[in-house]
Amino acid sequence: MASVNPYLIFNGNCEEAFLFYKSVFGGEFPYIGKFKDMPPSDDPNCPPPSAEEGERIMHVCLMIGNTVLMGSDSTSQSGDVPAFSGNFSVSINTDSTAEADKLFNGLSAGGTVIMPMEKTFWGAYFGMFADKFGVHWMVNFDEVQK
Repeated sequence: MASVNPYLIFNGNCEEAFLFYKSVFGGEFPYIGKFKDMPPSDDPNCPPPSAEEGERIMHVCLMIGNTVLMGSDSTSQSGDVPAFSGNFSVSINTDSTAEADKLFNGLSAGGTVIMPMEKTFWGAYFGMFADKFGVHWMVNFDEVQK
């Protein structure tokens, strides 16, 4: 079966965001590279990055359970990325209410809570927020195991 992994694109603060996510989820980055680390190319469509853009993240990944959260920064070549909006959320399913609270409280620090963690009519312990980088998250623990 194919797997689906979220890929978040930032406007220059990808490294800060992923260091924050790592502080909440734990783990290590299997890879983190900056645009300045790319080998030179003769392709005119792939010019070398400016000094400022060279410090931006080209690719980073963080294992979270069986999912890989990936990200990068935009560049002038790729165009500025619009601010994150409510048209998608990264959804996390946890193994307990304690884990749900830990992740919700950690990731929502400095962000905007949309729905605090609470028991729902559909049998889940659930909450939603936008983190301090504007990424929307949903945290869920199914209290009634199926």
